[in-house]
Amino acid sequence: GAAAERTGAAMVLVVVMGVSGSGKTTVGTRLAAKLGWKFYDADDYHPLENKKKMAGGIPLNDEDRIPWLCTLHDILRREDSSRQDAILACSALKKMYRRILVNGASAIEPEQPGENPSLKILFVHLDGPIDIIAGRLEKRRGHFMPPELLKSQFDSLEPPSAPENFITVSLEKPFPEIVLEIESAILQG
Repeated sequence: GAAAERTGAAMVLVVVMGVSGSGKTTVGTRLAAKLGWKFYDADDYHPLENKKKMAGGIPLNDEDRIPWLCTLHDILRREDSSRQDAILACSALKKMYRRILVNGASAIEPEQPGENPSLKILFVHLDGPIDIIAGRLEKRRGHFMPPELLKSQFDSLEPPSAPENFITVSLEKPFPEIVLEIESAILQG
């Protein structure tokens, strides 16, 4: 089974990323359930001020996001230290945001001596056309993402590229297929 093949392998941190409505939470929870790993949803860790801004249709700026991303890095770092595989659903739209998830605050500050080594994270980018995602968001009630904000997300999206550690998966595939594709990428290391 999957667990046996990975015995002795380094533990795995996966960040399922993409714009709002791309299916990060659904994919992340299904993958975590299938693998028996811990799942975190980055949206649960926004400070109240951020939630209020988003509910008011105001896009967050980098300043709003940095403390939130540092919190998420700390969660991943804790799981890494306790050798726990974990999956995080997080938009992580910009390279800088992904750098903070990997390196913590040191991504934005000058290197400190004795710096924590960076985390090994596999970024899974759920990618697809804006109209498909907009259609999904319209069906979702009670989500704090107004559709107008979707365009701003696409505008700030910097898709992962080498040397980042990532795979890109089409969000137009059925969820079980997406989960399988990520699972096989993890097993291949």
